[in-house]
Amino acid sequence: MTFATLQNIIYSKSMKYFFLFISILLFSCKEETKKIPDFVEKIIPSTDILYAKGFSVEKQPSGVTIIKITSPWPNAEAVFTYALIPKEKAASMTLNRDEYDAIVTVPIENIVVTSTTHIPVLEALGVENTLVGFPDTQYISSNKTRALIAKGQIKELGQNETINTELLLELQPNLVVGFSIHNENKMYETIQRANIPVVYNGDWTEETPLGKAEWIKFFAPFYGLEKKADSIFQDITNNYLAAKELAAKATNRPTVISGAIYNDVWYLPGGKSWASKFIEDANAAYMFKDTEETGSLSLSWESVLEKGKKANFWISPSQFTSYKDMTANSQHYGQFDAFKKKKVYSFAGTTGETGGLLYYELAPNRPDLVLKDLIHIFHPDLLPNYIPTFFKPLD
Repeated sequence: MTFATLQNIIYSKSMKYFFLFISILLFSCKEETKKIPDFVEKIIPSTDILYAKGFSVEKQPSGVTIIKITSPWPNAEAVFTYALIPKEKAASMTLNRDEYDAIVTVPIENIVVTSTTHIPVLEALGVENTLVGFPDTQYISSNKTRALIAKGQIKELGQNETINTELLLELQPNLVVGFSIHNENKMYETIQRANIPVVYNGDWTEETPLGKAEWIKFFAPFYGLEKKADSIFQDITNNYLAAKELAAKATNRPTVISGAIYNDVWYLPGGKSWASKFIEDANAAYMFKDTEETGSLSLSWESVLEKGKKANFWISPSQFTSYKDMTANSQHYGQFDAFKKKKVYSFAGTTGETGGLLYYELAPNRPDLVLKDLIHIFHPDLLPNYIPTFFKPLD
């Protein structure tokens, strides 16, 4: 199961934290002062993390960068700490391996990633050519990376939960970026025993649009591209905040519902979730905004109908792309005003050439585009000539 698939399941049934840290021990005694190696110095901040809650980046004056992940999966108690050593200094430095979950020599030259959300980050940084392997390549939508797959530069590694470790070990990547839903992953342990560093990425656990997008700053230190990542993220932030400010000018605030029925249960975003935040910033009223869940809600269709029957818009009705398909799945949908008035919008119809959903790949990295899509839907007069990237009306 790829991360795109996992997001699909979690989002429709409900939808990462790296926190960068290092401990420095300064040894001293009463009778003499011992010289402290230059790589054991006071840490200075190297990257300001403004929105993401799941990771931090710190750089020592020696050039060693420490990345710490505090929540690689929801409700995780585990914390992962990684040390990045510049190649030119690796021979002269000795770090205590027991203090780090991985030590990586940087900049890296090749990489294996495991989530489609990692693909846009590599492309934005201009390092997509370093990708040598990926599980379930069919879910990758980007034309640029698909071209590399077609050329054989990116090897198919099977499914995420059962990666072909033999093939991965043959590739000998400098780094594997993984994700997990729990703390038991023997596959990653096998890779690490082969002296291939594995680091966890927790972008998917962030609860705010800009928090997810800021994980580009997690990837950047592995390539020495921190300044480029800062610039890219600043542009995304500026675009997002400008769109939010534009939405605030709307004189009306339409009501919105989301989700769909699966096995007699209606799954929809919680009131404190990533998806709910988009609706709020687009100056619309999510009908379940008052709920406390940061993930998903699981409700009966009757309770959703009671509260959301008269909602003006319906966003993200699971994987449906047409009103006919929705009706065939459940006659209950026809009772909602948004359905009757053809005001249902979905990202499910925007796919790559092999069927992967572009939203699951690009949306976490480009929240500004998602927000503009929703503003165009809720307040078309504010963006009259805008062409949506993800959300389109159902057929």
